[in-house]
Amino acid sequence: MSSNAMTQQKLDELFPAPSLPPSQLSPQRLPGANLESLAALRDVLKDNHRRYHVFVNYTGFHKYVCHHRTREVTMTLSSHITHRALAIYALGGPATVIRDYYKRDGNIQRPAFESPEPITEENFVGHLGDENFYQGYVNFFSKKISEKGAASTLEEFVFSEKYNFQKGRDANTQPEMLTRMFDGLLHPLIHAGYGVEFGLKGMLVEGLAMTAVHEVYVRGSLTTSLFAPSSTNGVDHITNRLSSFVLDAPASTSTPIVSRTGGIHAFDIVARMLKDDRLNRRAPVDFVKQFKESIAEYSPTIREHAEQWTVDLIQPGEVERKMEELVWLSSLVYGPGGLTPNGHRSNFFLCDALGDIKPLSPFADRLPLSTLPSPSLAWLSLHSFSHGTSIPTVPAPKTLATEMTPTPNPFLPILQSAIAHPIDHLIKIQRAFAHSDTLYGTRPAGYFKGTELEDAELLDGTLFLRAALLTADYTGWVREGQEPQQFSFEEFYE
Repeated sequence: MSSNAMTQQKLDELFPAPSLPPSQLSPQRLPGANLESLAALRDVLKDNHRRYHVFVNYTGFHKYVCHHRTREVTMTLSSHITHRALAIYALGGPATVIRDYYKRDGNIQRPAFESPEPITEENFVGHLGDENFYQGYVNFFSKKISEKGAASTLEEFVFSEKYNFQKGRDANTQPEMLTRMFDGLLHPLIHAGYGVEFGLKGMLVEGLAMTAVHEVYVRGSLTTSLFAPSSTNGVDHITNRLSSFVLDAPASTSTPIVSRTGGIHAFDIVARMLKDDRLNRRAPVDFVKQFKESIAEYSPTIREHAEQWTVDLIQPGEVERKMEELVWLSSLVYGPGGLTPNGHRSNFFLCDALGDIKPLSPFADRLPLSTLPSPSLAWLSLHSFSHGTSIPTVPAPKTLATEMTPTPNPFLPILQSAIAHPIDHLIKIQRAFAHSDTLYGTRPAGYFKGTELEDAELLDGTLFLRAALLTADYTGWVREGQEPQQFSFEEFYE
């Protein structure tokens, strides 16, 4: 079935009204949604599914044009058109904003087209990495999820050894579906994560199809040992927990209880990386290819550090603890890490790494957690903010209003401004900061005492508000009358 021939009934099944967040780790919704905004959201999700390819151009990514120093750079990443629509809806934005930005974002989308042939289980592996078969994989996964459910489909086609490593294939022809889901700055996983967060099978279908047509940047980054049946950190342990998957069964409403335990903290890993001379960075020769080139060059060293991260899924609350570490790590690298003598430089890539964490939360107890720090650590090595270990001083939150017009909740104007902002990544990162503040905003100074990162004990829960304010200042308070400014694409080399 082609995207254009898809029936309205099928589209309605793939994109129903969003469900409630699946867990406490997932961002909660703000008030403001109504019948009009719901109708607008469903219309744009269905229209996108029917009309557009997941890649904007012909290099496997969506397009960004920015001014890097004195030259114009065209960058490419995967489509975010539906991500913005969902974020606006989740923050209570109106139907007009959802539709207007969808129309604007649609101007750069690439039309969907029929695949050369249908995807079947027999030719599934043969067409992996070929974006010409995106629509074929969409149809394939749509059928599989309808027949088997989301959990079983994920278990078979992402987490099984069969679709990652097959006997008789050399290293360059292995399926590596789980690696594909992680590659591309985690964008296939992010897209699928939105599907789980909002209970939308259509988003999950698109995320799985994106996974299938995505290339593998570094072969062998995941190993066959991850799929060992008895491993408590492996995929077998993960798939045993898929029975409560939100798209197949009601989500749990219990609140996780998290306590501190020993082991290697994510901050310990960062401290060690900052002292590792093997990760001394030089300015990239090719700005556009810097991520691929850096991963190819530094992947063994980054993986060596990432594998030291202690993850014991047998311990109660381990998933919540480790997700919190990732949130603090990404926020620290982006926020204080972006400070320069001339003020905060809101870096696009570090913003992306931070935004990548939030959509992972629906998958948090179903993924090999020990692999998740690698993208953030890769960005840390690529855009290192210092080769020392001290944390820069973060300015106190700015006053957002006069005494005559107080702002009791400083996050509300930040989010309202983000809803109206033309840069699609801003609303995602500000939503992530707001959610992180909800979860961890009451963490006191000293919470990270005992980690190897110098001065980490000075951090407290105000980090997220401060970083959100610095971001709003850099990108412009558009709703309040300022001109928008794109995130910075400059690195932080010594």
